[in-house]
Amino acid sequence: MSEPNIIEVKQYFIDLQAQICGELEALDGKPFLFEDFNTTNGGISRPRVLEDGRYLEKAAVNFTHSKGTSLPKAASARNPELQGKSFEALAISVIVHPKNPYVPTFHANLRFFLVNEDQWHFGGGFDLTPYYPFPEDVLHWHRTAAKACSPFGSGLYKRLKGWCDDYFFLQHRKEPRGVGGIFFDDWNETSFESSLAFVQNVGNHILPAYLPIIKRRKDIPFGSKEEEFMLYRRGRYAEFNLVIDRGTKYGLESGRRIESVLASMPPRAIWKYDWKPKSGSPEAKLYEDYLRIRDWIHELN
Repeated sequence: MSEPNIIEVKQYFIDLQAQICGELEALDGKPFLFEDFNTTNGGISRPRVLEDGRYLEKAAVNFTHSKGTSLPKAASARNPELQGKSFEALAISVIVHPKNPYVPTFHANLRFFLVNEDQWHFGGGFDLTPYYPFPEDVLHWHRTAAKACSPFGSGLYKRLKGWCDDYFFLQHRKEPRGVGGIFFDDWNETSFESSLAFVQNVGNHILPAYLPIIKRRKDIPFGSKEEEFMLYRRGRYAEFNLVIDRGTKYGLESGRRIESVLASMPPRAIWKYDWKPKSGSPEAKLYEDYLRIRDWIHELN
């Protein structure tokens, strides 16, 4: 197994952050707030946040380079042999909360943990959380995810889709967060070069997966009913981030800047007691047709 090159990973993540911010700024018309912070042990945090734009109520595209003397529990729970060891970690995370309920919320992240030349791994993926889904959007999303995986094995998309369906699931609600995508963790199955090539290919498909959807839906008229339903479903998103998400737990345990850790939270959300959508309504369609595990490419093709 080849020796990992953290400088190469860092440069790719920084370049990807700049590309994603540039594309989202061009779409929305409002610039991101740029900040850089030095962290403990020589790390860096580069949050990029856009709020109250024309189309984007909130978008966060954050890069971090963490260094520590002891791996946090959230990062070593699945690999207890790494507990207590010094480490470096790189991560880029992307979250978009749109203003229009017909535009899905979007999430992506890529990360790299390095303990030593024999102990390292990548993780990441992207998933989609619609409120009023369109089948052609979901099909495009999963086709793009499959394209990101296809050069690296014919069965990889199916494997990572299953991993995504399992991870982005609210056990306390017994429902998926959205329509999924791809997700992977502890990825070091091949050489460093081939693992990095896979991660870069996933990163290079983030914008092609999402931008066509937001461009198609951003100007659809909507009213207060649709907006209220979006805010209600955003509550599920907040629940996942605070109760389940390992990235949030890692950020809190590692002592990262709290504003950066929670930048992915929706700017607004509501909760209703024991609310149920009216049978036959567009809101019920989300639950009945989309919030369940499906073979999207074959069923919607």
